[in-house]
Amino acid sequence: MAAFIIEGGHSLSGTIIPQGAKNEALQVICATLLTSEEVVIDNIPNIRDVQNLIQLLRDIGVTVNPVGANGYSFQASHLDLDFLQSREFVEKCAQLRGSVMLIGPLLARMGKATIAKPGGDKIGRRRLDTHFLGFERLGAHFHHVAEKGVYEITDAGGLKGSYMLLDEASVTGTANIIMAAVLAKGTTTIYNAACEPYVQQLCRMLCRMGARISGIASNLLTIEGVESLGGCSHTILPDMIEVGSFIGMAAMVGNGIRISHVSMPDLGIIPNTFRRMGIKVKEEGDDLFVPRMMHYEIQSFIDGTTMTLADAPWPGLTPDLISVLITVATQARGSVLFHQKMFESRLFFVDKLIDMGAQIILCDPHRAVVVGHDRKVQLRGGRMSSPDIRAGIALLIAALSAKGTSRIDNIEQIDRGYENIEGRLNALGAKIIRV
Repeated sequence: MAAFIIEGGHSLSGTIIPQGAKNEALQVICATLLTSEEVVIDNIPNIRDVQNLIQLLRDIGVTVNPVGANGYSFQASHLDLDFLQSREFVEKCAQLRGSVMLIGPLLARMGKATIAKPGGDKIGRRRLDTHFLGFERLGAHFHHVAEKGVYEITDAGGLKGSYMLLDEASVTGTANIIMAAVLAKGTTTIYNAACEPYVQQLCRMLCRMGARISGIASNLLTIEGVESLGGCSHTILPDMIEVGSFIGMAAMVGNGIRISHVSMPDLGIIPNTFRRMGIKVKEEGDDLFVPRMMHYEIQSFIDGTTMTLADAPWPGLTPDLISVLITVATQARGSVLFHQKMFESRLFFVDKLIDMGAQIILCDPHRAVVVGHDRKVQLRGGRMSSPDIRAGIALLIAALSAKGTSRIDNIEQIDRGYENIEGRLNALGAKIIRV
């Protein structure tokens, strides 16, 4: 296993460009299974989760070729049905959370799918009910084969459009159901659909392939099924989670950092959330600039009560940035309550920040109060392990601001979501060594 050795206390400055969006990449790459024609996708991030998914598609029989620096062409004209039923396929799916989004395309095109419970971050229970309830509404049948640890899904004579009200606005659930519905007979209506920019991008790509989807960017999608889809070209958005991570990093250890080509309309309330923490985030064209922040003060509500920041479905605050915001709050002036509603294990990383000297009260698995040091007490370096992608980048930011040297183990978790992160941050003045 690899680790980062971080020499803290160095100021960072310069320009950094965010990678392509991880969550969008996993969706649109799976969507290439819906057609036998070539699909070219650009701005694909070179990260562990995406590369594992691309290799899985190669194993399935998809022809994958690099196109330029961060692009690939995909052609799923000859799928290996024997491999799709093999134990090797199941085991590979079990190691990758994004593999769950293979079900919709395989069900729509091949009429059946076998998949294991997917892997990914250990941040609490991540149920798949929304996916399967949606497939059932389209006419699919599934059962859990416990002894094999797999789910078997069949279309029972063809998928048929249906009205459905999702039990939660699941991003991957919505994406999966959309990919199954585009080739179903008749019209599908999805209410309480997730409407994150990633889902919008998937819908626009599918429309270029010949799908008929209306209501894009809303929580009410209408999909008219078509006989087949064709090829297209698609460019992935910048990763808004990485943009938010860089804003937090710039506030804690920056001496003037520009985040370039961020796709401003697709950031939602992320910049304003950091502004509520007292951080200056300047919009300059399609760039964000965060000047050196000697102090930043957390705002209070209009009635003077303590600020509460909570995650919510889009256009609310993404849960993927809560870990970074907690880290940033440790050096703010003032106090803030964080409410992480979606995952019951995601806040457990704060014990590592407490060991570094942060003042944090973990109220329960979902809520934490941070009392900021206002830079009067510097965090201290230490040894820690990355429990998941987002906690990993938050701990890296904490280590960059800390006094002394830190070691972060299990950085394979960070590699799952951040491309060459040490190289890009070292170019800004960080001192990070991979061992």
